[in-house]
Amino acid sequence: MDSPLPRRLRAARLAAGMTQRQLGEYLGMEPNLASARMTQYEKGQHAPNFQLLRRLSEALDVPIPYLFCEDETVAELILELDKLSPTERQKLLEQLKARKTSDDD
Repeated sequence: MDSPLPRRLRAARLAAGMTQRQLGEYLGMEPNLASARMTQYEKGQHAPNFQLLRRLSEALDVPIPYLFCEDETVAELILELDKLSPTERQKLLEQLKARKTSDDD
């Protein structure tokens, strides 16, 4: 199965309104290589290491798990969860766990 990373990376970059070259340069790549390098990542020809993934996620304002999510709905949930405060996330988690417990009864 193909990695969802290339597709998610491209979607996040476009949502951020950046070109491949702009993103590559933002990450510190040489201007004449930035676009080609980002193209390789978006086509799945090469995969960024974890350090670069972290920088990409920060630059594109998406959490790293989003970049690897295969399911569209779960990917959207990840983006929405990332917008919540830690307190809101904890409350939502507790609600979900309580729902599961009540379903089991």
